[in-house]
Amino acid sequence: MLLNRRDFIRTGSVTSAGLILSPVLIQRCMAPDTSDQELADLYLGFQNPPMSAKPFVRWWWNGDRLTAEEILRELDVMKEAGIGGVEINPIKFPFGSDPVGYETLQWLSDEWIEMLKVALQGARERGIICDMIVGSGWPFGGEFLEKEEQTQMVTIETIDLEGGQQYQFQREELLLKVDPGIHSKNETVYRDLMMLRLMPETSDEFTEGIDLADQLQEENITLDVPPGRHVLYYVVKLTGYMAVINGAPGAAGPVLNHYNKPAAERYLNRLSAVLTEKIGPMGDHLRAMFCDSMELEGANWNDDLPEEFEKRRGYALLPYLPFVLKKVGHMGNPLEEDYGTKFPPTVADMLNRVRLDFYYTRLELFKERFIDVFNHWCHENGVQSRVQAYGRGMHPMETSMDIDIPECETWLRPGIGGELPDRGSQGRAYWMINKFVSSGARLAGKRLVSCEEITNTQMVFMATLERIKITGDQSNLSGVTHSILHGFNYSPPEAAYPGWVQYGTWYNERNPWWPYFKLWADYKTRLSWLFQNADMQSNVAILQPLTDLWLKHGPQRDPFPTHDYPDYQHNLWEAVHKNGDGCDYISEKILYAASYRSGRLVYGQRSYKILLIPETETMDMQTINALDAFSTAGGKVVFIGKKPSRSPHFVDYKARDKEVADAMAKLFENHSQNVILYQSPGDDLLGWYASLQQAIGHSPMVHIEKPDKQLSQVCYQAGETQIFFFVNSSLTKQISFRAQFYTERGRYPWIWDPESGEKYRYPGATGKKGMLIELAPAASRLIVFEKAREGEDYPSLAGQAEGKEITGPWRMNLSHVNGRKRQITLRRLVDFQKDYRLKTFAGEAVYEKEIQVDDPGAHTVISLGNVQGVSELAINGKNIGVRWYGHHIYDISGSLVKGNNSLSIKLTTIAGNYLKSLKDNQTAQRWTSNQPYFPVGMMGPVELF
Repeated sequence: MLLNRRDFIRTGSVTSAGLILSPVLIQRCMAPDTSDQELADLYLGFQNPPMSAKPFVRWWWNGDRLTAEEILRELDVMKEAGIGGVEINPIKFPFGSDPVGYETLQWLSDEWIEMLKVALQGARERGIICDMIVGSGWPFGGEFLEKEEQTQMVTIETIDLEGGQQYQFQREELLLKVDPGIHSKNETVYRDLMMLRLMPETSDEFTEGIDLADQLQEENITLDVPPGRHVLYYVVKLTGYMAVINGAPGAAGPVLNHYNKPAAERYLNRLSAVLTEKIGPMGDHLRAMFCDSMELEGANWNDDLPEEFEKRRGYALLPYLPFVLKKVGHMGNPLEEDYGTKFPPTVADMLNRVRLDFYYTRLELFKERFIDVFNHWCHENGVQSRVQAYGRGMHPMETSMDIDIPECETWLRPGIGGELPDRGSQGRAYWMINKFVSSGARLAGKRLVSCEEITNTQMVFMATLERIKITGDQSNLSGVTHSILHGFNYSPPEAAYPGWVQYGTWYNERNPWWPYFKLWADYKTRLSWLFQNADMQSNVAILQPLTDLWLKHGPQRDPFPTHDYPDYQHNLWEAVHKNGDGCDYISEKILYAASYRSGRLVYGQRSYKILLIPETETMDMQTINALDAFSTAGGKVVFIGKKPSRSPHFVDYKARDKEVADAMAKLFENHSQNVILYQSPGDDLLGWYASLQQAIGHSPMVHIEKPDKQLSQVCYQAGETQIFFFVNSSLTKQISFRAQFYTERGRYPWIWDPESGEKYRYPGATGKKGMLIELAPAASRLIVFEKAREGEDYPSLAGQAEGKEITGPWRMNLSHVNGRKRQITLRRLVDFQKDYRLKTFAGEAVYEKEIQVDDPGAHTVISLGNVQGVSELAINGKNIGVRWYGHHIYDISGSLVKGNNSLSIKLTTIAGNYLKSLKDNQTAQRWTSNQPYFPVGMMGPVELF
């Protein structure tokens, strides 16, 4: 990116024309006033955060090929880099890696336990906090599970048949045909034929068809098909069909059945019995036990599910089962195929309601039989539960309320830093699930929201600290307050470059930019400390139409849904925050339990003035009654696009549909000022939400004069101290905006710098135009409102508007990661991709040049222009500083002398372009063969100002 010459001197700066002052905060937690001492303690923690606030890492114990010496060496490497904790994570040995003579230790064996002791003791001595994953890989299981403990799926297959004929089928052939194309297949799969139903190809009403239960146990099945086209439905139960993904020996094999409470208890108790016997109480060594991604690939059954369904839903499931099941494909996603009997829309609607009841029953059983069991087991053993509590078996928001440390995930992808369309996830590091998880945490009164962060499978070896920063900042915008980095690979030094690499962004001392990693880690740590000691502010609640999503498409494989409903479901919360508000997602159960007073929906310590209900068609009477109570209390209910007109469930649905329609009409009639129907958003989601704010007379927490798709904010509060965090998510765009803050009188803005731990008074006087804030690409700004008015102003760069360009040639001293050193001459600055000598370079490239200066005082700033990598500047042998994101601009006041000056710019690169060139390196090619070469180098222009 070419720097705007007239604007660069304001890069990262802030100027102020003042604040909008109000006697009452727009949103505050129910907390006492912050004393001067409390604010001082908050700032002291910000300056010197504890280990608990530092990033943790997922420490992959690759193949459990462990030695005590290497465990301790790696703990030292991590601590020195600013890492405060590890998640001990045994995992399968990486494909294509050379074990260099190290043997695998079986999970929970005596030898493995000895290595665990070394790790726990070594971590304690270094002040490093330890979590541990349950089992190995995900979802957990093991070779030792009995058949009845293994995961179960009930699915269907269909065969189209011509009428008036007799057919014969081999039972075994029918069973083997049911082979879902899941990602992680187990070697041994048990198949049971549960149902055989013969159905007409079309039917105007619901019928169960001809039940062929008498032939279920026959090896040869004979069918006499009546005249007309028919469909044979058969239901098969698969047991043990899924293997643990990347399980290490001892915890590989079939996945546990999470719907089987005794099986879950036995698995967990087996683990805690071994650990307690060998290392003592788990809570003496571990902070939390972790449960990774619930990618259960279609698991939906336990043998007592029909009985539980009838008990909970009031009718029998089995008559409808073949018609509510779906054929299953990759990762458990339903196959998008046209099959089975064709029913009219009225019957299809009825079956969708039964299918919804089936989902609800599974949600309840999963919570009772796994989530509650896991929590109880953790607490019984003196540790906290940490879970990625989402997927088809769980409510995406409510389940996180039950977890001690709820966790989500944020991904580094090539689009990060690029365009952010109004719809979808392009350019976003977070997923929709992040906002669900963080909302559930806040509703449950939790400040610690964990995140599997910078997860990376598309840019392995290509990640830069700048992209990592944008990814981590976006994570914070979604409500995250702590990072569990993905991840640190256990890899001994003698393993061939780049070492043992399972996944991830390659946090490793062999990464060229590793010496600078601590700059980001310190920045992230201070943000985490502050956000963990304050309360995220939300004045808007969103009731997502999950029921309609499930009726239309079924529960989704979060965080990677196949279907969206509505099409802007990922983006509504973004529009709220980008227009100066804050929001939480809530659920019907929150509405049932909430109280309503003074124009607010109140749940625990959370309260909201506005409830948004997007594109909702289906609603139950209890929810409508809660909306009536909220609007009666003066709250605003905004239905977006649609009014609900139907009930969700099967029992008495016709009568309940009419009841819902009548109740909705009364709700609008009785509360015409507070209950409104607002148009669906078009192409401009940000502008649409701004118009909504104006239409309902709503003032945000901070008014952003010209919202920008790349600009967002989140607000926290510690007592009465308001904290605003602004983020520019663009790699190339500088954003300038005015912000009017609605804060208490006697509060003044300060900049708290997460990189240095210093704080500065926000420069400028007061007025009505608001603050002018300018954010360089990838930059962020932390603004804290304090009582103190006087202090040191935030330093900003100042220089003349027109620059003097420094042109080539440049000497380049190249120190390659492979040990090779050489010197070349570069006639002009280029992207390394465009120079055959540099295209596959990785390491440190030092640009050197002598420049003549007539008037040293005339030049106080140097801009390096477009830089891809970490730059470190020295002038006349004096180190000036480091830039690892945004504009690479340096204050060089007093550094130049009259006459000759030596300029030295060290550029540290990514390793990926080099690794892509290593065609015989399996680890390198596994990750880079499908990636392009990435930009590297200092492209300039280099200018003095």
